[in-house]
Amino acid sequence: MKQYKIIDAHAHIFPQKILPKAVDSIGAFYTLPMSGGKGSAEDLLEQGKKIGVCNYVVHSVATVPTQVEHINDFIAAETRLHPEFIGFASLHPGYEKISEEVQRAIELGLRGIKLHPDFQKFDIDSPEALEMYRKIDGRLPILMHMGDRKLTYSKPERLARVLEMFPNQVFIAAHLGGYSAWEESKQCLIGKNIFIDTCSALPFLSAQEAAEIIRAHGTKRVFFGTDYPMWQHEEELERFLALPLTEQEREDILFNNAAALLGVE
Repeated sequence: MKQYKIIDAHAHIFPQKILPKAVDSIGAFYTLPMSGGKGSAEDLLEQGKKIGVCNYVVHSVATVPTQVEHINDFIAAETRLHPEFIGFASLHPGYEKISEEVQRAIELGLRGIKLHPDFQKFDIDSPEALEMYRKIDGRLPILMHMGDRKLTYSKPERLARVLEMFPNQVFIAAHLGGYSAWEESKQCLIGKNIFIDTCSALPFLSAQEAAEIIRAHGTKRVFFGTDYPMWQHEEELERFLALPLTEQEREDILFNNAAALLGVE
């Protein structure tokens, strides 16, 4: 098999003391077996090496405001320990010092923000979320969990409304724009001026369906991600390489697109 340069643009890591609880809680939330790994930085590196990953976008989620600073300190510390990591900060609409924490995240060397409306229990287009985006004000890209048929917090149509209000903010809509809500994603987000990633989508869509979404959106605006520790790196790459894409499109999605946005050489 050809050896590709790869950025895993969507991976979760957790502190050692909460590893089993954090991984188990994600599996319980989605009623899925967590087959990708243990959730630690070291295990992520070990799993990613199997497919030749050279960089990883790593993050965790503050489910309550009081966790924001602790999580950002943890992610920043892991990026210092592991130069392969590109850290994304956590924020929460209920956190009181959003503007100051964005600045602190930048000073810590973090390169983006991860939000998970379903875990954090806020509507993407709620007044408190809109105020948060105003304070971010385009200073860092936002990676947003998108979609779930069971919940309404992260409906693709909500992000579509936000895009109209914040045209200069860079958004990355995870899961091809809408986990388990891909029809709504195609109607509301695909083709818009955002990035999307492949994680937690390829196991549920046929190769043809996934490729159609990617092509409709534009292959220059798609990133490869694994959603570690949900899925195994080897399986996710196998699923991706099964898509009917050209070699140039594969190279762009696996590395070039994310490298350009995140400044990876």
